[in-house]
Amino acid sequence: MILPIVAYGDPVLRKKAVEISKDYPELKTLIDNMWETMYNASGVGLAAPQIGLAIRLFVVDTTPFSDDDELTEEEQQQLKGFKKVFINAKIEEEQGEEWTFNEGCLSIPDIREDVDRKPRITITYSDEGFNQHTETYDGLLARVIQHEYDHIEGILFTDKLSSLKKRLLKGRLDKITKGKIQVDYKMRFPQLKRGR
Repeated sequence: MILPIVAYGDPVLRKKAVEISKDYPELKTLIDNMWETMYNASGVGLAAPQIGLAIRLFVVDTTPFSDDDELTEEEQQQLKGFKKVFINAKIEEEQGEEWTFNEGCLSIPDIREDVDRKPRITITYSDEGFNQHTETYDGLLARVIQHEYDHIEGILFTDKLSSLKKRLLKGRLDKITKGKIQVDYKMRFPQLKRGR
């Protein structure tokens, strides 16, 4: 089932999400719905707070990035078919010199900005079967995971921008909060009675 994506300005996007256990109600259905919602919105990642749930769960599928001609063949292979569920994730370490990449977010439609992040992360998480993993990722994979991880920490990519950039974007962000924007997927806007 395709769920509405929560827009910028909703308090749930600012909550630090809580851990869940393997008996979380309807977990498999929730994960299936998150995949369907993400693909419907042409996203490469979706976190539970973006569908209104302050729990430590996000999904990532970087396959769409694997077509980028500017990437090396090795990077394309790494991104192709990378599809994972991250439950109760914790980034253990971020390493390397920060690099800049243009990011967007399904909760903040039509705004893309350059964001600096470290290129390598080590993350501990459980998969949908609640098997625990500790893995290291770098490059675009690390970035997509960091972006979704920020969501479960109550952080948005716009928080990482300079104060000047934030001031310049304020009007556009206010419009998103009020639902004064055209999107081609279901959204829920905090200042409208119901999403569209």
